[in-house]
Amino acid sequence: MKDFLSISSCDAEELLEFLDLSDKLKKFCKEGKQDSCLAGKSLVMLFEKPSLRTRMSFQIAMTQLGGNAIYVKPEDIGGIGKREPIKDMARVLDRYAEGIMARTFAHETVIELAKFADIPVINALTDWSHPCQAMADIMTIREHFGKLKGIKIAYIGDGNNVARSLAFACAKLGMKMTVASPKGYELDEKSIARTNEIMALTTVQTNNPRDAVKDADVIYTDTWVSMGQEDEKQKRIADFQGFAVDGSLLALSPDAKIMHCLPAYRGLEITDEAMESENSIIFDQAENRLHFQRALLKKLLS
Repeated sequence: MKDFLSISSCDAEELLEFLDLSDKLKKFCKEGKQDSCLAGKSLVMLFEKPSLRTRMSFQIAMTQLGGNAIYVKPEDIGGIGKREPIKDMARVLDRYAEGIMARTFAHETVIELAKFADIPVINALTDWSHPCQAMADIMTIREHFGKLKGIKIAYIGDGNNVARSLAFACAKLGMKMTVASPKGYELDEKSIARTNEIMALTTVQTNNPRDAVKDADVIYTDTWVSMGQEDEKQKRIADFQGFAVDGSLLALSPDAKIMHCLPAYRGLEITDEAMESENSIIFDQAENRLHFQRALLKKLLS
């Protein structure tokens, strides 16, 4: 594997190898030990969208491995693909650094970076895919349940990049996922069909969140209004009424773990009660972004 662009492009063995390495390096870190395998190496971090967890986890992970992370805002370079073609940027960075991490709007941006750069390219989020988040989520689920096969996730909310990446991870690792979205916000049919080709009945779509959470091991939600959708905010809030992860929904599956990829808008897609519940493993997810990304960097850049 040269690049990490989507869960759909990885096989199960690769995903499990990443998870095992993440667990190993997390334990290593918790013991106060340091692996300086990336000493003298640099990661260029291209951001079209701001982020707390993505920037901090990648920058800290790279530092912990002995390397250097360079944060690049759009205005620093005149925009990705605007001041100069992406293929030119990729070939320049290829000669400066050992890796590129990109958090962009268009998925085609990371594909083109990977095509023209010989160094590894990591997708830290696009509008189509969020593979690093999904892998940290799966890592967290395995920690709490001691297994992956047979776990049922109820995903409540927009059928977005997070839902898509989780669905592919479920298909490849023997899990099930029900996506509950309002009409018009469902996960796309092509992704559902592809995941169900990998493993039958992996992904089920519904418009009723109460049906989705029955017998769920995990109840997962995400913001209703992602970056770039601010103009749709009021409409989305209205359309998603009844899809909040709250006490009445959690009562249908009281032992389920609660997950959210953050940032959370308390009082919209999730209540404060749910966030602070003893079943919430939301901040374990956030921590595991660091541990998974440390493993990812070690695997691809060392």
